Amino acid sequence: MGFDIKRLVADRFGENYALHEKHVNPTLVDVFRTIGFDRVYARGEGAYLWDDTGAQYLDMLGGFGVAAIGRNNPVVAGAIRDVLDMDLPNMVQMDCALLSGLLAEALVQRTPDHLDAVYFCNSGTEAVEASLKFARAHTGRDRFVHFRGGWHGLTMGSLSVMGGDEFREGFGHLLPGDEVAVGDLEHLERILAREDTAAVILECLPGHTVKLPPEGFLGDVQRLCREHGTLLICDEVATGYGRTGTMFAFEHFGLEPDIIATSKALSGGYVPVAAMICRREVYSGVFSRMDRCWVHSSSFGRNNLAMAAGLATLSVIDDADMLRRSAEQGRKLVDAINGLRARHEVLREARGMGCLVAVELQQPSGGAKKVAWDAVHAVHESLFPQLVVMPMLSRHHIITQVTGSHDPIIRLMPPFVISDDDIRWFVDALDEVLARSHRLPGPMVEMGKNVMKVKLLGRSRARAGEPVAP
Repeated sequence: MGFDIKRLVADRFGENYALHEKHVNPTLVDVFRTIGFDRVYARGEGAYLWDDTGAQYLDMLGGFGVAAIGRNNPVVAGAIRDVLDMDLPNMVQMDCALLSGLLAEALVQRTPDHLDAVYFCNSGTEAVEASLKFARAHTGRDRFVHFRGGWHGLTMGSLSVMGGDEFREGFGHLLPGDEVAVGDLEHLERILAREDTAAVILECLPGHTVKLPPEGFLGDVQRLCREHGTLLICDEVATGYGRTGTMFAFEHFGLEPDIIATSKALSGGYVPVAAMICRREVYSGVFSRMDRCWVHSSSFGRNNLAMAAGLATLSVIDDADMLRRSAEQGRKLVDAINGLRARHEVLREARGMGCLVAVELQQPSGGAKKVAWDAVHAVHESLFPQLVVMPMLSRHHIITQVTGSHDPIIRLMPPFVISDDDIRWFVDALDEVLARSHRLPGPMVEMGKNVMKVKLLGRSRARAGEPVAP
């Protein structure tokens, strides 16, 4: 019998967590079981998922933003199928393929005129790595500046410019550089005055906190970069291709970056694809001679399936007016959530641009809700929002995420195709969950039961001689 992927999936469906526990990341499996996220999803369409029981879920996380135009978009799916049916030669390497040229052309048509050179890779962190390498090659400098709270990726170079220590633990020395607090222009100027910084990397709207920088700050950052010969890198991995209601977030702030790193939404939710887009003179500083034409490359970076997905995604963004839709639906979502503030003191605010939204909670001033907050906060400062996220899924079938930062924030990155009814579904659910948030026995007991289940499974693994996560 020949290979049959449909038969394989049908025969093994439901083994998802057992397989990951044994062969991939058992610690992640334990986390999902603890918070009740160990669902088995069978189908996705638009802003929705369906599990193995047929239950429908509203996906307000969108796969960390990759499903911007909705899951399983038929235009993107059709383009990928067409490429497969065409039997095009893929990844020949010793050629210049048509589809990568076409996608590069489409990208530079959507960026400012000075950003006219494209490097393709596979993920956001690879695009950031390329940005850092190209900045070093162009400037001849070694150091980088990043901002506190920024998120840029988890490979060695991108990890070096992450705005937090929790992900660096255990990985030794990284690239040299400096961390600056957002808004601290004086500190930034002192650093750049040394003229040993290759680039400043920033998220115009940080994807984890969704906190706007002080007015005029980003423009001042750009000015200082120009004055001191430092490149400006805008990380648009999370915010690019309509997430904030414009093609790129830097457009909101009038910036002219030297390099942008992009990924996520460009994939259409199908095939990994990323693009670093920069000034031609920066690009030429890397590929400076014929014997250096391969000095930075990726075997899979220009593959036909990824290029087709990118081209189709850009077409959908244009034809379905996705930039406008992201801006409008995001504004409706923020306004509707903020409409709950009068009833829920624990809700500080909702904020965002387009369909990148943060729901920030706060300590109530008194009563049972303050007691509940204090008790949970004493265990861990991110636990209270987790106790909101859990019943949003278990009781209301809505997928959300705690940012994992030290701020009590729930992050939303829904597909741009969410409807007004979807927004009402989310807001009504949040209203109900916040109203019950001071009733500690509910979500705390649920988590406690899940912890015990995970511990028992851990002991079973230990008896079987398998590794057990600490």
